[in-house]
Amino acid sequence: MPEGVFLGFDFGFKHIGVAVGQQLTQTATPLDTLSASDGVPNWTQIDVLVKQWKPRALIIGYPTQADGSKLYVSKPATQFADALKKRFNLPIHLVDERLTTKEARAQLFEMGGYRKLKKQNVDGIAAKLILEQWLKLQAG
Repeated sequence: MPEGVFLGFDFGFKHIGVAVGQQLTQTATPLDTLSASDGVPNWTQIDVLVKQWKPRALIIGYPTQADGSKLYVSKPATQFADALKKRFNLPIHLVDERLTTKEARAQLFEMGGYRKLKKQNVDGIAAKLILEQWLKLQAG
């Protein structure tokens, strides 16, 4: 796996969490949560992030049920990944994101109780967890 910077996305119909991470440390940091309209992001915001961070690949959370079956949001998340691929011509990797939102909420609650549990915070932490999961899988 080539070292470098990667962007992770937690897809949603109203908000898309974004995180940036690197292979060397296998860690990620939440970035801004982007607004979306029925799953369609503000592409200009994503253009800015890709230009700023120059990622080697884009990592997108793939939503599934606890048993691994698809959810209503699985297909739109795949369509989002396809749109990213067409727009930026970068490698795209889907990551099973089971339980990342639950874990993100738990981490935020530990950091500051209910005050921290804003949707935008949860989406950014979820994107961080998705990206870190992928980075660790690449390291073997």
